[in-house]
Amino acid sequence: MKIAITGATGLVGSRLVEKLNQEGHQILVFTRNPNKAQKTFPASAFSNLEIVKYTPQESGAWQQKISGCNAVVNLAGEPIAERWSSQQKKAIMESRQIGTRKLVEAIAIAEEKPEVLVSGSAIGYYGTSETTVFKEDSSPGNDFLAEVCQNWEVEAQKVTESGVRLVILRIGIVLANGGALGKMLGPFKMFAGGPIGSGQQWFSWIHRDDLVDLIYQGIQRSDMRGAYNATAPHPVRMKTLCKTLGDVMNRPSWLPVPDFVLELLLGDGAIVVLEGQQVLPENTKGTGFDYKYPELYPALENIVS
Repeated sequence: MKIAITGATGLVGSRLVEKLNQEGHQILVFTRNPNKAQKTFPASAFSNLEIVKYTPQESGAWQQKISGCNAVVNLAGEPIAERWSSQQKKAIMESRQIGTRKLVEAIAIAEEKPEVLVSGSAIGYYGTSETTVFKEDSSPGNDFLAEVCQNWEVEAQKVTESGVRLVILRIGIVLANGGALGKMLGPFKMFAGGPIGSGQQWFSWIHRDDLVDLIYQGIQRSDMRGAYNATAPHPVRMKTLCKTLGDVMNRPSWLPVPDFVLELLLGDGAIVVLEGQQVLPENTKGTGFDYKYPELYPALENIVS
């Protein structure tokens, strides 16, 4: 297949490109920074890859490249784990809302349209709660991240007007050697790890390899349509995450980490970890998706080792 990807140099996108390359697919990487993409995906190892410079929030010649692709994967967006000034909040919103709008616009004008758009969203769609269990048919929340996700998904939905199948993945906290987990490893390495915040908040996670496999399944499976929670089937409370991480790293997990420490590491995006939500992947399991890492200990063990 010929597959176009936005956000390809990020934590998830880079692993997805590796998988698609191994499977022998032709890959179009849409990027604002071609130099970074060239370093991430050297031509010697990625001979079937083309780098396309684009301005995600503007129409342009890049849009013509979508024609002839079999699938489009939309993972682009400004980082959440930053200080949320009014300017940063605007960038977080517009990178997803307008960026997706321009991508859907490109699909609409394509002479040879893709069969499917797999578009990212996030479990922030549901808002935060210590008591509610969220499934794909749950109502959206009303905080800033919920608003971002709703606007993001509304733009993606417009692709169905072009007869293109849409898969929306509401992605949980991605466990990998980087991202939020990467920032949390530091205190544990220094024997200073422990429960973050109250420890009672829910942590709905997914191993990066499972997320990549789910994206790939969304591309391939013509029966997949609509929203799917991209989370492992067994969310845990924060105190369980931290104890398990300590066990895997052979480090203690007793020293509480105050909220402000995480806020220093993750900025206002720490709300995702400090408040959390219990999200179950009911639709995802309904597809028969085969998780490599349904349980937390083996997932962390794979990453830390």
